[in-house]
Amino acid sequence: MAVCDLCGSDVNVSEYQVKPKDDKVNLCETCLTQIESGNLDENHFNCLNDSMWSEVPAVKVLSYRLLKQLGRNDMLDMMYLEEDEQAWADYEEEVLKDSNGNILKDGDSVTVIKDLEVKGAGKTVKRGTTVKNIRMCDVAGHVSCKVDGIGSIYLKAEFLKKI
Repeated sequence: MAVCDLCGSDVNVSEYQVKPKDDKVNLCETCLTQIESGNLDENHFNCLNDSMWSEVPAVKVLSYRLLKQLGRNDMLDMMYLEEDEQAWADYEEEVLKDSNGNILKDGDSVTVIKDLEVKGAGKTVKRGTTVKNIRMCDVAGHVSCKVDGIGSIYLKAEFLKKI
């Protein structure tokens, strides 16, 4: 029978991926619900006093992130993470939002909200142009897409509106 890697509960335990790696930890329903909602009950997460010393890197990384979110710098100062574990723990997935604050993701369709000059091409993406099937890319604050008559380009998310 599986138990939660954080609190030791065996109630409705399921796997949870510690991104960006594929490593998974077992979490009970209580831990999982609080982590996904972002509303952490500090009393419940007193269990991190023990889980932060786990030999399993994914458990240590998740414990570190939760302690950081709870503002428990006293506990963080005691933790030791290898360099690669520290980089993993500090990873934050970029959430791109359009001009109205809507979250953008791969495959979305968007409309351009102002005329944008394409550097080096001598062309302009006109306001109101619809762009389908955008892709997240490694350029901060930008999406990758194909625009008719121009080709593949990067567009700043702040100049887009999700359809």
